[in-house]
Amino acid sequence: MLRKYLVVFFVSMVPLVELRGAVPMAAAMDLDYWTSLLVCVIGNMLPVPIIYFFARKVLLWGADKKYIGKFFRFCLEKGERGGRKLVARTGRGGLFVALMLFVGIPIPGTGAWTGTLAASFLNMGIRSTAGAVSLGVIIAGIIMGVGSHTALHVFGL
Repeated sequence: MLRKYLVVFFVSMVPLVELRGAVPMAAAMDLDYWTSLLVCVIGNMLPVPIIYFFARKVLLWGADKKYIGKFFRFCLEKGERGGRKLVARTGRGGLFVALMLFVGIPIPGTGAWTGTLAASFLNMGIRSTAGAVSLGVIIAGIIMGVGSHTALHVFGL
């Protein structure tokens, strides 16, 4: 049982997959909903301070490198574009709620990694970023959990 929880914990840390993939995986493994949600939220939030403080610096460093530059520039552009969209829609005053909703709506490219990177480009502050991202991750986890359990129990998937 512990092994299954460790699997979903580590899957929730993986960029692009994050909690959005780990919660359905936990449901498919028949793990307890609330325990697996907690494990996935913690796993998804663990990289946030590292992303906030270091990802932008690493991406800027690697943007002009021969083999990794294209991917790093893509990540930089994605973070900057996400940040500009948030500010354009909400202004500086509504950034907290906008970031929370951005992370909370479980569609590809709107997870904790992208949200934290965007917040770092906007110099939002680590406390505000962590608060908004964690609330968004919880919202996304609840949505994914309800959807996963509904699919498994109603449709037998």
